[in-house]
Amino acid sequence: MSTQKVRLEQVAHTRSGDKGNTSNIAVFAYEPELYPLLREQLTAERFKAFHREAITGEVLRYEAGNIHALNFVAHGALGGGVSRSLALDNYGKALSAAILGFEIEVPEALLPRLRQRQPA
Repeated sequence: MSTQKVRLEQVAHTRSGDKGNTSNIAVFAYEPELYPLLREQLTAERFKAFHREAITGEVLRYEAGNIHALNFVAHGALGGGVSRSLALDNYGKALSAAILGFEIEVPEALLPRLRQRQPA
């Protein structure tokens, strides 16, 4: 089966929240048929590796299949906490926007289900 690599932004959208030094990021598949790709390819380990040094603690992944979403809880992700850090880039919103650049392998049959990238 032939596949194509695409950015996560074509497969899903994200929402985030911050509490102390923990970021909570949910990734929602645009279409139910795309959710299995997220489950298979966007693991907690890959999520943490993608963000490199920005996340220093454990990343937990929770599946919410009924809404075609994955929820990531990233400990040690906000430089000690949003109010303690001078690095505004460490807000959960920045982490959730960054993960949209993660690459997903999509089978050709599912390519019509993708969202097209918006012009800059």
